[in-house]
Amino acid sequence: MSTINYPIVGVTKDQKVFVSFYINNKRYRLFNGKRINSKLNPNSFPIEQRVNYGNLLAAEVYKYVNEGGILTEYRTQELVVRTLTDIEYLKKALSIKLFGNYSSKYKGMLKHIFKHFTACMSSEKIDSKTVSVFLRRYSTPTSYNTARRHLNALINEAKRQGMEANPIKGIKPVKGKAKLNKPFENIKSIIDEVTAFNDNLGLCCLITYGCLLRPHREVRELTWGDFSEDLKQINLSGARNKSGRNRIVPVPYYVQERLYKGEPQHNIFTGTNKAPNPDYFKTIWGRFKKVSKLLEQDQTLYSFRHSGAIEIYKRTGSLSKLKKAMGHSSLAVSLTYLRGLEVTELEEDDMPMI
Repeated sequence: MSTINYPIVGVTKDQKVFVSFYINNKRYRLFNGKRINSKLNPNSFPIEQRVNYGNLLAAEVYKYVNEGGILTEYRTQELVVRTLTDIEYLKKALSIKLFGNYSSKYKGMLKHIFKHFTACMSSEKIDSKTVSVFLRRYSTPTSYNTARRHLNALINEAKRQGMEANPIKGIKPVKGKAKLNKPFENIKSIIDEVTAFNDNLGLCCLITYGCLLRPHREVRELTWGDFSEDLKQINLSGARNKSGRNRIVPVPYYVQERLYKGEPQHNIFTGTNKAPNPDYFKTIWGRFKKVSKLLEQDQTLYSFRHSGAIEIYKRTGSLSKLKKAMGHSSLAVSLTYLRGLEVTELEEDDMPMI
């Protein structure tokens, strides 16, 4: 993988801005972001703004190359794309994904899969045998399918960039036994028990159930600024939830009763600008499981979300309302929670009741 020193921003006599850097003792000057798959062009802006945008381009170049990106080559005035090896295409695909609007967890998983997959390759060529050998390292259906899904994302991106083969084609996911987080029979009792154990965990469970947010990111990262002034609504941008779509969720009265609004930028659990660490609720839940007298096997933090989903469907009979409440990208995803029915507007009265 190539590495570079931080690029220098320069200006020509005719006020054209460029970034200058060296790779393997060869000097490069870029006047726009085409060679790193970026649409950034500092020289399309007014002269007084070009240096600022040149600094942005320098940052993009630095990150792109140091994360494995390959510069598209030029010959005279025509763009000439040299034939890359499969590994180079995969590096390029990873770099593009890392620049995308994805969660840090997803990007981290892509980097993990890339690192371990390329480590087991014996040549620059990717074939179905190499993919199969790599995936057989994963012993459970869940881990196998997770690795396959992320590797498939990289390979599909590599194909969009010009890689010819599709080595993962024909390698199907492994079927595992369908497993849902077991719902709760008496939601109030279990939430009372959790709250008595840890107040923050209790509030997390209550919001997961009542607002159907995902606990480990959507709930954990909530700030007071995500709530409306009267605390009756939560507004999450697409960057803050799994579906990637903006999401507006009613807040039931029993959740509102537990809320004491703070500064807009403050996290609702820490009271500071910083959210709890990613494993915060997972760790506390693990401790709670050891002492709980009500928890049953296969009941997890996500069981609160699943219980809320069942409650909404029982009360509304609407699959589209369920899809909206869950923040799912499609009805098909909602059908994995409830099998088989049909399809209006989500209101507070539709939310789960205790």
